[in-house]
Amino acid sequence: MAISLRRQRGAALLLLLAMTSVGAATLLVSALNHDSNQLRRNQLTLARMAQARDALVGFAATNGRLPRPATSAADGREALAPCATEQDCTGFLPWVTLGVDGADAWGKLLRYSVTPGYTQAPVLRTALVATKTVQDRASDGELFYRAGQSSCDLGAPCAPAVLLSHGRSNFGVSMLGVVQPNSDAGNIDEQQNASASVHFISRAAGTDANRPGGAFDDLVLSVPQAFLYQQMAAAHRLP
Repeated sequence: MAISLRRQRGAALLLLLAMTSVGAATLLVSALNHDSNQLRRNQLTLARMAQARDALVGFAATNGRLPRPATSAADGREALAPCATEQDCTGFLPWVTLGVDGADAWGKLLRYSVTPGYTQAPVLRTALVATKTVQDRASDGELFYRAGQSSCDLGAPCAPAVLLSHGRSNFGVSMLGVVQPNSDAGNIDEQQNASASVHFISRAAGTDANRPGGAFDDLVLSVPQAFLYQQMAAAHRLP
């Protein structure tokens, strides 16, 4: 009788261990699937942003200038009114005018910010100063420049334009015009990007609210001035 009871207890313990192992395995597979899905969406978004950057440069090589932002979240054509200020020249990618996908892999419209002078032809490279900067964070949390520097001038150029995806969480506007609110008070780098018209941040993604800059999943891509000028000059659209 005692042997039978020990066997029953042993069987129950084995069953419990098996259930625990299955549960742990399920959580692990779920986490891996989530990470894999996140990676795929990041890659797709970056591919769309790269295509959009090429389309922007192609537009400039054809028209002698970069396009203005889209008319609205519902109208992907380039805005008709000139944009004279940095804020006016910051909005949504004019996806219809460019003939590209205007949304990231989360269904949010891609943001686009362009130096005002680059939206007017001809682009005078001997006088026009690109204004956009992109910063990253070092291992100690300090910001450093990926594109541009603290002072933009002809001798030390910044970027003419920047593309931004707000990523899966926080901020952004869907293709249906639905605004996603910010639910994280500590994501100061994402907040910077949401309000930026000149200075943007691009760094490694992370959910740790205690790391410098807070949680972050934005994706940022700049349009290099040298590449833009090279393509415009090859098309004889640069004085």
